Amino acid sequence: MIYGKRANETFERVLGIVAKAMVERSEDLRALDEQRLLSPDWLQDPRQLAYVAYADRFAGNLRGVEQHLDYLETLGVTHLHLMPLLEPREGNSDGGYAVKDYGKVRADLDTMDDLESLASALHKKGMSLELDLVLNHVAKEHEWAQRARAGEEKYLSYFLTFPDRTEPDEWERSLPEIFPDFAPGNFTFDETLQRWVWTTFNDFQWDLNWANPDVFCEFVEIVCTLANRGVDLLRLDAIAFTWKKKGTDSQNLPEVHFLTRALRAAARIAAPALAIKAEAIVGPQDLVGYLGVGEHAGKLSDMAYHNSYMVQLWSALASRDTTLLRVALAKFPPKPANTTWGSYVRCHDDIGWAVTDADAADAGLDGFAHRAFLSEFYSGTFPGSFAEGLVFQHNPTTGDKRISGSLASLAGLEKALKSGRESDIALAIDRITLLHAAMLGFGGQPLLYMGDELGMLNDPHWASDPAHADDNRWVHRPRMDWALAREALAQVGEGQGSSASAELGSGSASHPTPAAAQVLSRFVHLVRVRKGLPQLHASVSSTVVAAPDARLLVLHRDHPLSEMLEVFNMSEYPVPLNPTFLREFVGSTPREAIAGVEWDLDVDQVMIQPYATLWFLGPERTAPQK
Repeated sequence: MIYGKRANETFERVLGIVAKAMVERSEDLRALDEQRLLSPDWLQDPRQLAYVAYADRFAGNLRGVEQHLDYLETLGVTHLHLMPLLEPREGNSDGGYAVKDYGKVRADLDTMDDLESLASALHKKGMSLELDLVLNHVAKEHEWAQRARAGEEKYLSYFLTFPDRTEPDEWERSLPEIFPDFAPGNFTFDETLQRWVWTTFNDFQWDLNWANPDVFCEFVEIVCTLANRGVDLLRLDAIAFTWKKKGTDSQNLPEVHFLTRALRAAARIAAPALAIKAEAIVGPQDLVGYLGVGEHAGKLSDMAYHNSYMVQLWSALASRDTTLLRVALAKFPPKPANTTWGSYVRCHDDIGWAVTDADAADAGLDGFAHRAFLSEFYSGTFPGSFAEGLVFQHNPTTGDKRISGSLASLAGLEKALKSGRESDIALAIDRITLLHAAMLGFGGQPLLYMGDELGMLNDPHWASDPAHADDNRWVHRPRMDWALAREALAQVGEGQGSSASAELGSGSASHPTPAAAQVLSRFVHLVRVRKGLPQLHASVSSTVVAAPDARLLVLHRDHPLSEMLEVFNMSEYPVPLNPTFLREFVGSTPREAIAGVEWDLDVDQVMIQPYATLWFLGPERTAPQK
């Protein structure tokens, strides 16, 4: 369909690549293939927990990461996502997303053999490995780009280049700017080529021409090679940008989904254990398409980021109002039952306020004003804000101000520790726990960003590396504080943080245990509870229920075993709730899973404590009698 006259030729080439990969696949990986074919819902299991980290910032190199797998086991981690580690260009590489060689690991991180060793060690512990695969572009130093610059027509056709500004100017009329501060426009003039090159993100990242089937075949081979090294999941970076069409914003076009489907099909034949995750940070109306709708249902990515849920959690926390969250999530069409959301509250990237004007209007808000409020609140300039973040990529034309900052700093812990007030520290820890609980309770695969389990703060030295000085996203990419981790683990092991786990249902954090141990103890407790709840299997979707009080976020999960109702108080105030509302879903005597106690709802009123999380389970359903 996409490649027209070259379709048959491309199909034969792909068959050859896949057949070769199947022959070369190791016996251990073949056994893993069989295991996952027999458990196709492995990514949806509530026992899954992903940990996201830069290898060097977590443990120096790949061998260092392998030496710290016991720490991940302690957290309950089953899935390790290492941020870009394939060989990038020297100097500024957009955090590793300007790949120079897909067949090598960054030199300071060891070798491909070390990557394979790490994958094997993870598999022995029942864990999986995820890597980034950048699809939209390569570094201008990549061999393909260098051969294009040398005049080889084959490789020149791998890219989108133009002899003058005529066509680029036409394209620019409908294209947005991704990095307006330091990479305005979408085209760069290359002196060697004497042509304008399509560069969506940075001048050193050359967009690939996916309309050329040679590019598709190159990536099929790359995918098979990484899978045979033991990689379990590939995060398809910038996937939304891969197909270009004049007069559009060249994002989310139908051809993108056909490409993804074909790439996944080839990978499933060569390496059935491999899964695909779409890095599609797009509007809600486009997001479900990356999991597959219509003819693509269940045949595209196995997982996609639920960016909207993340954004709406921060919005609700700042406004103490969940109306916009409920409005936005209600518009999502059902996802295919065999796919899962990646649920998260922070990642390596900035937070862009993906609040549409339509959603805001339906929630009784002005979209422009609300986005401005969120930027001011989380940069700490709004009166009474608890947050300490940095503005990233202010666009004066649109008013867009994205935000950088660690989870703990945005949730108020940094400001609270500076003030020294125990009450502020307790509230900040409660907010962190609330966000973790909302991530863990959504029903997808939770994605924990490195250090958030300890409440690590913004890195005050983020700009000391010249390669990072103009990119403040490095403020929330600190190096792992292993001294803090050891201290927190020791305190949790001694039981000093145990009361925090028991009090999650009340939102209390009044005891004097240091912040990191409290955050860690609460998080580990939530993970353990989650792993025992089949109601959180990702095949079932969470729906947002309109609560009697807008300060409450209520998620309903209609699982075949029993109904589950999750209640989150997004404010620092106690909220009274008529128990009739709860009884409608979970009956009069539900079990509250976090504290592990049965509640009596035959009372006049229930008080939901500040920043409390409650996971109610209704009575188990019985099979209908024949």
